[in-house]
Amino acid sequence: MDLPSNLTPTAMSVKLNPQAVSYAKRLIQEGKVLHDEGHWGEHNPDSKAENAYLEKHEYGEYGNWHLGLDAEAGEDTKGRYKFPIGDFQKIHRDGLIAAKERAAQQGYHDIEQAADKLLQLVDNKQ
Repeated sequence: MDLPSNLTPTAMSVKLNPQAVSYAKRLIQEGKVLHDEGHWGEHNPDSKAENAYLEKHEYGEYGNWHLGLDAEAGEDTKGRYKFPIGDFQKIHRDGLIAAKERAAQQGYHDIEQAADKLLQLVDNKQ
């Protein structure tokens, strides 16, 4: 199978995580959003925070915080989940922006559109 030059078999396995979109909508409606300033890299949970979360939660719950799912990665692995948007307590506006931008750059249009719609929800609630 010939792939477009910007797509690899792994890239094609990443799809929108509808469960995360629903979860994010609920949190946004509940006002559980940080309108942080700066760059998502300053707020994105590091491996230590991820591991601490996973000590108390299932991988499915961990997935609620990620707009992308990699179907080729194992179900109970952090590598399955892509495009994080929160800190396991609140959605971060800058996380949505980062997810939207990265998804656009990498050609994941469904994830880009979902992040954009969530960002609009955040901005309209403000």
